[in-house]
Amino acid sequence: MKYQSVLAAVVRALAAETMSGVGGGDFEPKVQASKLKGEITGKDAAMLVDCWVHARLHSKLIPRHWNALTARFSTHKAKKVKAIGKLVPLIATQAPNLFRYKAVTAWAIPPVKGVQAQSGREVASRSARERAEFESLHAGVVQHLAGGDMPDDAGQARREQYVKRSTDMIVLPAEFYDINTWDNQGLNRTTYWRWKKAIEKVLDEMVLEALAASAKILEDEGILMAEAA
Repeated sequence: MKYQSVLAAVVRALAAETMSGVGGGDFEPKVQASKLKGEITGKDAAMLVDCWVHARLHSKLIPRHWNALTARFSTHKAKKVKAIGKLVPLIATQAPNLFRYKAVTAWAIPPVKGVQAQSGREVASRSARERAEFESLHAGVVQHLAGGDMPDDAGQARREQYVKRSTDMIVLPAEFYDINTWDNQGLNRTTYWRWKKAIEKVLDEMVLEALAASAKILEDEGILMAEAA
């Protein structure tokens, strides 16, 4: 198996951590135990490679590069938060500590269109709700055209179709992204915006460095396509 790009490899490796357990370490024995004989193929084989890449990058990358990738691309809630905490002290800025922390957090967890936090426990997706409502209406129309009655709830979506537990993803309240709340000095918005952009620039550069280092590791292992190198 070869990855088409270093970004694809990194994203898949970090996702494997969430799907297979801490560090992907418990996935291989589970797969092996489920196979009575023969070679591991298909999705199981791909997952094994993703887990191996995760372990390889974790051991080879310097800490700030690994933490930058984890903060930016990981879907593992606890490890994403931990990586953010490790990045904050590395950022040199004139901004006070609270501003620096919130700027790094907002960079790592950008607002998601169509999703909002609700009481810190559940998140609702507008697009998922609209899709569920359309499918409900479509099913009702098909039933009616087939000679049946139009359901009373046609066009309505069940709550479980568009609401997820917040443990599935990190969703910050909309007010978190208001940079005027990141500092209590009451400075002008231009200053806050300049601080924010400078912090994001440092973080973006760190990610680019981490991806370049990851590409070298994957090239040496022969699992990155030549045109992606």
